[in-house]
Amino acid sequence: MANIKFHQDHAWIRMENGIGIIGISQYAQEQLGKIIYVELPDPGTEVTAGEPLGALESSKVTSDLMAPVSGEVVESNQSLEEEPTLVNDSPYERGWITRVRLKNPAELEGLMEEDAYLAHLSNK
Repeated sequence: MANIKFHQDHAWIRMENGIGIIGISQYAQEQLGKIIYVELPDPGTEVTAGEPLGALESSKVTSDLMAPVSGEVVESNQSLEEEPTLVNDSPYERGWITRVRLKNPAELEGLMEEDAYLAHLSNK
């Protein structure tokens, strides 16, 4: 997956036109099971790397979505309010959760490339 970086808590980020698009990994959505509700952050919300920016509720559990970077939410995926299973069906495309204007782009350097993330998963 080109240009996607992963946080150890299973969030991903892809940069497009200076904005970070954030979602959860394929692994995370598989572990959660069918997503029935997504708590989306409001535009203008300040998020901090490693802190919750929203939550995902599945038939199994409710889990916080951890921000992979710090910044300001510029948009959330309103489609998830009506169709939360997009996170399951298309976690890297239609199931994105929020878009963030990064406060400190250097935080991206501390995130994992896909191969490092897959190695991280195999050590769990």
